[in-house]
Amino acid sequence: MNIFFQKVATVLRDSTLRKRVLFVAGALVLTQFLANIPIPGVNKDALASFFGSNQFLGLLNVFSGGGLANLSIVMLGVSPYITGSIIMQLLTMMSPKLKQMYQEEGEAGRKKFSQYSRLLTVPLAIMSAFGFLLLLEQQGVVPVLSLFALITNVMIVVAGTVLLLWIGELINEFGIGNGVSLIIFAGIVARIPQVIAQNVFAYNPSDLPMYLLFIAVAIFTVYAVVYVTEAERPVSVTYAKRVRGNKAYGGVSTYIPLRITQAGVMPIIFALSLLLFPQLILNFLANTVIPGVLGGFINSGASSLLYWVNDQWVYGVMYFVLVVFFTFFYTAVTFDPDSISKNLQQGGAFIPGIRPGEATSMHLSRIITRITLVGAVFLGLIAILPLVLQGLSGIQSLAIGGTALLIVVSVVVDLIKKIDAQIAMRGY
Repeated sequence: MNIFFQKVATVLRDSTLRKRVLFVAGALVLTQFLANIPIPGVNKDALASFFGSNQFLGLLNVFSGGGLANLSIVMLGVSPYITGSIIMQLLTMMSPKLKQMYQEEGEAGRKKFSQYSRLLTVPLAIMSAFGFLLLLEQQGVVPVLSLFALITNVMIVVAGTVLLLWIGELINEFGIGNGVSLIIFAGIVARIPQVIAQNVFAYNPSDLPMYLLFIAVAIFTVYAVVYVTEAERPVSVTYAKRVRGNKAYGGVSTYIPLRITQAGVMPIIFALSLLLFPQLILNFLANTVIPGVLGGFINSGASSLLYWVNDQWVYGVMYFVLVVFFTFFYTAVTFDPDSISKNLQQGGAFIPGIRPGEATSMHLSRIITRITLVGAVFLGLIAILPLVLQGLSGIQSLAIGGTALLIVVSVVVDLIKKIDAQIAMRGY
């Protein structure tokens, strides 16, 4: 506890660090203000009824920072950007040029890569806004829109997504932490008082065992996520001893810390985004009357797929598989054993018992594959645990709350580590 207060005092004393923290706080307050500005003509009763009968919209509301529940101007949140980032990173596996840009061209290459992701966000946001507004119009949540009104609302919603993305970039530049993750985090935290109030007013003494079980699962999730996130596999490295003149250099031993979860919270966010975007399209196709034989085939096919996707156990299996896949995928994109092997060889370092060069690269690949498997399975099991509890109890909020809890814990751990890094840098 004393260490915590010392860190808080350090943040308050250091003017630069204090400005960064206050900038993040101000930016997150602004995102919540935007999340409460609704688009025109919303039927609040129909909206509440529509949300109450659709779990997928509750999960999508997590990504919108709470803006979707109000049909605000930022109701899509950063979901289109996350989908665009997934598409761009998938393309790195197929395009050597993009892979070189992301991994080998340094900061300039990553900035260019992020710019492509932002450009891809706009058409994805247009598609999502158009489909979602038509779906809400069919459900009576918004009035029947003329072509001009539809285009205007689509432009407003897309502009809201771009504005949130710009705020996230400002947080990256002038604040601390990942801007996109912090925006999602702020939306989840802002909804906590409302969720608590709903559960208090809807409290049923017969549900007490389930509430206690959920609290126990939440505590276990927090502990497990922090423990696994901080876990490392050290790889011993020795620097060759060199003599220059009368002085000897090197000869010291150190280690490379390989984290079990190199990807952090990103697999969870990527998996949910990839699950939610197709559901939005399928909802739109299933509820839109398309004339002709082809239209009937599309409607029936979308309805069948939506039925399977909305099945609790099918959804859980897909969620688990996607979390495991994206953990391996994100680790493969961000961790390059060939580059580490080359840097070790150029610095006169080697792993004891392993030859420099290709053998070192293969050794690091084997280690990272084994520990990533452990981390991926762990994240997948933690992600679907609330879904299992929901299937057993029938309480819908458990699934949404469990996913939100997982994101919040991961983002807070990452933020604390970045603040610690800033404090350590100023200490030196």
